[in-house]
This record gives sequence, structure tokens and C-alpha cells, in this order.
Amino acid sequence: MAEHVVHSPLPGVFYRRPSPDADPYVEPGEQVTADQTIGLVEVMKQFAEVKAGADGTLVSFVVEAEQVLSPGEPVATIEVA
Repeated sequence: MAEHVVHSPLPGVFYRRPSPDADPYVEPGEQVTADQTIGLVEVMKQFAEVKAGADGTLVSFVVEAEQVLSPGEPVATIEVA
């Protein structure tokens, strides 16, 4: 199976859920679609959605929640169907 690596579109802090009390957008092992949001990157109080970018199964997150990212840094791996 091929793998797709999701990269951070911006530098900032990565969040796996839309708010502290909400469930994560997706958990490893779940199916995702290309346009599905899997996380957020916050920079200067602005939030940008991180999309899966490919249909398949989310294998793992490469970064921890609330980790500071550089632009283009790998965020997650998706096994492409």
C-alpha cells in the first residue's frame, strides 16, 4: 500500500481537536477522505485547518498535540486505499 504524508501548511502549534473539550478530529486507524480536517495549526491566534489530502486510513500522527511545527513539517501518515 502507498503512503501519503500530511505536511503542516504553516508554522505554529498543532491541535488534534477543535477545542479543548471536543473529541479529536480523527484517531489513528480511522478512514479519512482527502478534504477531511485532521487537525489545526494556530499561528498568532489564527487557525488553519490541516486536511488529510488523500483518501485512506490514518496510520499515525508524527507530531504530538500542541507541538510547535515548522512549515512543511510532517504531521501524519495516511495509508492510501
